[in-house]
Amino acid sequence: MSKTKLVLLGTAGGPTPKRGRSAPAQAVVVGDRSYLIDAGNGVARQLVTAGIPLNSLTAVGVTHHHSDHNTDLGAVVQLSWCADLERPVRLFGPPPLTEMMDHFARYADTDVSTRILDEGRPEFRRLLIAEDVLAQGPVYEDDRVRISAARVNHPPMHALAYRIDTDDRSIVISGDTTPCQELIDLADGADVLVHEVMHLPSIEPLMLRTNGSRLRRHLLDSHTPVDEVGAVAERAGVPTLVLSHFVPSDPEVPDDIWRKEAQRGYSGTVVVGHDLMVI
Repeated sequence: MSKTKLVLLGTAGGPTPKRGRSAPAQAVVVGDRSYLIDAGNGVARQLVTAGIPLNSLTAVGVTHHHSDHNTDLGAVVQLSWCADLERPVRLFGPPPLTEMMDHFARYADTDVSTRILDEGRPEFRRLLIAEDVLAQGPVYEDDRVRISAARVNHPPMHALAYRIDTDDRSIVISGDTTPCQELIDLADGADVLVHEVMHLPSIEPLMLRTNGSRLRRHLLDSHTPVDEVGAVAERAGVPTLVLSHFVPSDPEVPDDIWRKEAQRGYSGTVVVGHDLMVI
């Protein structure tokens, strides 16, 4: 079995494009197959830039339906189909994922039907196998990976974290969440925890927006301050904590600040994530 690689395709937080970071997405690569958790804007290009073949795409899990996490979910499968993907891709996430993918297939039909006739490509709709995740526990398994989900706290969304177990590693992706016991239980004994972080002193520029006061309330109620994330990883017994989904992402907060704050209460290794980093 090939060694498992974790590739951070996008490490920004929030829906608008950022200058220095791409939208949230992680790839777990095992041999000639790739498994995505989240599919923010530009994820297909990030796969190509990382040297991951688009036609290696095997499954995609969505943590929740904020646009920074799901905007290119259908698009990454469609673009992979254009790159000679022929096998079905399993898509899973909170409801109404199946309904959303039905809508996407209709949206893509003009391009798809033209390419089937004009370029001889295989049927596209059969590649989209979507499933709503309604309960915690196993959500996907094949001969390379086992993926499990847990409900996390990101109101008002139905939000999930995922654990990917392979023959040589266990990797947990928090998605968006406050510190919560469900995530700690999911990450118990894993090798790597990729966790969102927020630097509270640096979010003030975001408050200048017309919805600033309401946005502040959302950020405090739904995300994890960086000085609290170390305690989550420590309680889970995870030796490597990878920081991602940075809020704010623009303007940038220096790496040493993220690292120092995340190390509070944590005895393991803190990695400040960047796009295209391989772990």
